[in-house]
Amino acid sequence: MSLKIKYFLFILLIHGVIALLVFQVLKEEQLYFLLAEIGIILSLVLSYLIYRSFIQPLDFIASGTNAIEDKDFNVKFVKTGALEMDRLVEVYNKMIDNLRKERIQTEEQHYFLEKLIQASPAGILILDYDDRLTVANPKAKELLSLKEGWFNQPLTLIENEVLSAMVKIPIGQSEVVSVKGHDRYKCEVSTFVHLGFERKFILFQELSKEILAAEKKAYGKVIRMMAHEVNNSIGAINSILNSTVDYLEEIKFDEDIYHSLKVAIDRNDHLNRFMRNFAEVIRLPLPSLQKQNINQVFFDMAKLMEPQARERNIELVLDIAQTPVWLAMDVQQIEQVLVNALKNAMESIEKNGEIRLSSSADSPLLVIADNGPGIPKELVSKIFSPFFSTKMNGQGLG
Repeated sequence: MSLKIKYFLFILLIHGVIALLVFQVLKEEQLYFLLAEIGIILSLVLSYLIYRSFIQPLDFIASGTNAIEDKDFNVKFVKTGALEMDRLVEVYNKMIDNLRKERIQTEEQHYFLEKLIQASPAGILILDYDDRLTVANPKAKELLSLKEGWFNQPLTLIENEVLSAMVKIPIGQSEVVSVKGHDRYKCEVSTFVHLGFERKFILFQELSKEILAAEKKAYGKVIRMMAHEVNNSIGAINSILNSTVDYLEEIKFDEDIYHSLKVAIDRNDHLNRFMRNFAEVIRLPLPSLQKQNINQVFFDMAKLMEPQARERNIELVLDIAQTPVWLAMDVQQIEQVLVNALKNAMESIEKNGEIRLSSSADSPLLVIADNGPGIPKELVSKIFSPFFSTKMNGQGLG
């Protein structure tokens, strides 16, 4: 039963009782009875006016409550002239103005934050309260090749090297994660408060390109300086040595001295070629991409390397697609890569083995597989580092 009904029942009951008593007491006194009835009517009118003054704030509060429930912060009330009512209207209008401003500010901040996350050059992952992946910005999806099935899954159950490494980073710390031998990511794990509880988010950046660029710049500076000094010195030294050899050929000379000078010249030439190989690393041109059939490239490389493979009793197997696989590539650079890869595979096998070159019409992935001993786990992270080699005379430039 509402407060309005209770009030009306109470007023009617009181006035009904008064009217009955007046009738019993003053029914013989018509004048007093009439005055008493007029008084009862005036009391009813006054009770109604009092009801209006009390119930209006309740109606106002109910209207304001409905507006807030509907999230309509534009509803405001006009003052009535009653002191208490006007005070309530003033407080309500101030409250609704503040709520509207805070709502607009919150929505603007949320919109800005959403845009910032989407446009961020760094990868951002947001987890729920149970460390399940809920949000990933476009850069994170690109860097980690995220699949739709990974969302709403705990990071510990997702088969991804980077995510598995991120799980182990303590909150509030940043670490550099290395995967696949050469990919490096700087990862930072932090938290934010949502609905009164902490949630984790992960911010990470790819460092591989920056590190490689910095290393190449440093290597280039050192190599240019070394090549300049070595080439200048070797040119002058070989000139003197060649003049000496020509002089010794005209006179009687000691065979051992002549042979030693020839060895020295050969070693200088070897050193000169060695420095040129280093210099070629920093002068490697940007790839000139053209559509080429990778199957034909595989076929040509197999023919080129077949004599060397035959000497080691190694079979080159072509497992290529039946239809042409057209890819954008720099043929010269790809051929150099394939020559180095096939040469390394043959040296790994040594003798009696198989090297398989595979391509697929459904994927741009090229595969060169051999049945050699493989790369030791402790060396996987170093194989793409310039100048790293396990060979006795290797330069680490292939």
